[in-house]
Amino acid sequence: MKLILPTVTIRIGFTLKNSNCEESKQFRKASFTAALLFILFFGINLGAAQDETQNKDRYKPFNTGGHLKNMHIWHGFVVHPGAMFATHLEYNSRNEKFTLGVWGGAGFTSTDVIHKNSGQNVSANYMEFSIYTVYRFSDTFFAEAVSHNNYTGVEERGDKLRYWSYDKTQGYNFVDINFGYKVTPNTLLYLATIVGGGSGDYKVQSNGSLKNSWTHYFEVKSKVWEIDNYELSLFAGGAWSFLTDKTFYTEDKGNIINVGLTLNKNINLGSYEMPVEVTAMWNPEKQITVLSLDFSLF
Repeated sequence: MKLILPTVTIRIGFTLKNSNCEESKQFRKASFTAALLFILFFGINLGAAQDETQNKDRYKPFNTGGHLKNMHIWHGFVVHPGAMFATHLEYNSRNEKFTLGVWGGAGFTSTDVIHKNSGQNVSANYMEFSIYTVYRFSDTFFAEAVSHNNYTGVEERGDKLRYWSYDKTQGYNFVDINFGYKVTPNTLLYLATIVGGGSGDYKVQSNGSLKNSWTHYFEVKSKVWEIDNYELSLFAGGAWSFLTDKTFYTEDKGNIINVGLTLNKNINLGSYEMPVEVTAMWNPEKQITVLSLDFSLF
């Protein structure tokens, strides 16, 4: 019996040992499979979550830009005849329908203003800080409001600077309400109306009272040629008032004040691509003809 018992014990031990090895292998195999499925499951979900986060992060509510210009022109006006730098800072809604921003410019060269007491010419640097808001009802129609604040030479001419003052006789703050409509993908109709007689948009009546002109400016701009990164557009704009003969833009009654063409192209500086705009503008009413250059730095 002593000879048999060890034999039986050895056989039982060997059998149990082999059984544990098979179970261990099966367990390790099942564990590996479960771990692989776990990694795949959470990896896929984590990747999807990261993609969703990246998509959300692509929404950039704030934007800015800078321009270097040889002069600043606007609606047939030469606002500043010398080199200047312009920049803007704006907020854009997620659906890209609403924009609220500020635009500012500063001149590298000075311009002359007349001191109201001495009557002498005084040098002043161009300075502007304007506020604007835009709402896009669709891809073809938008409304815009702009508070123009060009305070160049206000203090130099002997006045006290009041940035938030909209006294119509001060001559540097005014608001306009504007609408734009694309009649075709290449043609834009633009209507701007100055409100409240700002910045001298009024006529002095015989009794000395001021009658607001509510000057309207209407412009048609159309892209007529395009190849590669070149685009050529033509534009024409005029101003009038239904209430007074005098308008904000003209010496007397309404007139055509802004005619010209604009060429846009991109200049490649290594890997950097810089948009450039050249505008030839003619104001028939004032007999002004200029050629402006605008570099979009960022």
